[in-house]
Amino acid sequence: MNRTKYITYMAMLLTLTIVLSIFESMLPSFTAIPGVKLGLANIVVMFTLFFIGRKYAFALNIAKGIFVLITRGAVAGILSLCGGMLSILVIIFLHSIFKERISYLLLSISGAIAHNIGQIMAVSVMLNAYAYMYLPVLIVSGVVMGSITGILLKTLLPVLSYPLKEANR
Repeated sequence: MNRTKYITYMAMLLTLTIVLSIFESMLPSFTAIPGVKLGLANIVVMFTLFFIGRKYAFALNIAKGIFVLITRGAVAGILSLCGGMLSILVIIFLHSIFKERISYLLLSISGAIAHNIGQIMAVSVMLNAYAYMYLPVLIVSGVVMGSITGILLKTLLPVLSYPLKEANR
């Protein structure tokens, strides 16, 4: 794929990430638990990680964090960036150990839990260590939301992969 097509494809993925982030913020909270979100934008980041490359997933995550910073403020931007980076690192680590023997579902759940842990770590540094008391709730929500995003990723793979296949022709 030439450089122009690649840049265009990455721009489309970033746009999709932003649209999903905005869409998710417009949805009513289906839980009474603060901080629990589906993580729809993370589907695009995981797709990028698995099918385009690590450095592009990191770049997409940084761009997503900057978008959150601009639209929701410094704390939200830092939490998005810290959670996203730890999530990508954990997914890369697990994928490199287990290769093809680990499913997208398990990688998504692990990434969601890591995302929550990364956010708790950032909150504990910014505010106080009592944030870790909230960790059990976020681990359970990571399993539930990671399952949902893993299933959605597997379902959306043909749609997300189509432009990539066309660009490689």
